[in-house]
Amino acid sequence: MNVVVIGAQWGDEGKGKIVDYLAKDAQVIVRFSGGANAGHTIVIGDEQYALHLIPSGILYPDKMVILGAGMVIDPVALFGELDMLRERGIDTTGRVFISDRAHLVLPRYIRIDRERDEARKKPIGTTGRGIGITYSMKSDRDGIRIADLFWEEKMAGLESGDQEFLSPYIDRLEAMSVDLAVYLMHRRNAQVLFEGAQGTLLDLDLGTYPYVSSGMSNAAGAAIGGCVGPRRLDKVLGVFKAYSTRVGNGPFPSEFDANSEDDLCCFIRETGREYGVTTGRPRRCGYLDLVALRYACLTNSIDSLVMTHLDVYDSLDEIKACIAYRIGDRIVENFPASVDALNTAKPVLRNFSGWKKSLSTALTYEEFPEAAMEYIEFIERFCETPIDIVSVGYDRKETIIRKSPWVK
Repeated sequence: MNVVVIGAQWGDEGKGKIVDYLAKDAQVIVRFSGGANAGHTIVIGDEQYALHLIPSGILYPDKMVILGAGMVIDPVALFGELDMLRERGIDTTGRVFISDRAHLVLPRYIRIDRERDEARKKPIGTTGRGIGITYSMKSDRDGIRIADLFWEEKMAGLESGDQEFLSPYIDRLEAMSVDLAVYLMHRRNAQVLFEGAQGTLLDLDLGTYPYVSSGMSNAAGAAIGGCVGPRRLDKVLGVFKAYSTRVGNGPFPSEFDANSEDDLCCFIRETGREYGVTTGRPRRCGYLDLVALRYACLTNSIDSLVMTHLDVYDSLDEIKACIAYRIGDRIVENFPASVDALNTAKPVLRNFSGWKKSLSTALTYEEFPEAAMEYIEFIERFCETPIDIVSVGYDRKETIIRKSPWVK
């Protein structure tokens, strides 16, 4: 069975924890898009791990993890991450593979990325990791893949600085290289987890263009970056937070009004630890945007939703969620493509009662306070999609499973 996990907002939804949790029942975990611009934080007891390239399932000693064809891989970041895991007692020997069709990030791409964003009149707010430039090179047919490292003519045509950079990594990358399509064909009866990066609203085609990432953050990207046909994908899970956050520039209709909600923004940011894993930048915070979440469900054929950070609301008397936008003199109930429209959109809010009780001690959904269940069930009705998993803390055990994703 093949299960896809994607972000249903602007990234940072808690996909890393969810993939880590679900990986216990998978044999193979495939990351299908993005690069070192992504960041996942995994908490196991007193231990915390920050991962950027390697799929979250690596923390289980018997799981195979693969960096897919849709990824762009910085060798410095990759081997630095492997060294970090080894130093912390995680044996990755023979368990980390890379699709031979994945592209490589070169140092000059990182330099170009930073210079280009700084030169824009309105910067995108990239992480400066060379991700967009690598994808641009890929689209221009000027990129270099893992498989190309062994193509003498291709390597000879690279700039001398690129050749010098890649030379010490070639043997190590070759040892990890795999034909992903064939690898998964031989494991067609295995339980495979496909891990996305960023979120739907940062997807190059579906997101708030041009304030998006350069890869495929949508569920369809799992088929392409994971080297399987789309009909091989059995289920799509969309991860979202109980509120909304965004890093970098771009429209954010449900963002807290700094003049009236400054205290709430600070509370959410500090309680939810809303700082970028990759950059350390404080995240912009806002009400849960149900218009955008429903759009993510529609465009990704999301079978079930995974809600995270619900416990952040434990102490609040009242909760609000965005159920429509006011744009000019119109009420808009669907997510518009126009960045100009989104920039002027004001959230139409619905109030919910708080539950004033810690959720972290709950072992089942039925133990939740009635107000928490009302909030969850309203979201399900609005998005016409069930919420089958609820996370109420950072640790693996603080996860409520209402329905297993491994059941068709």
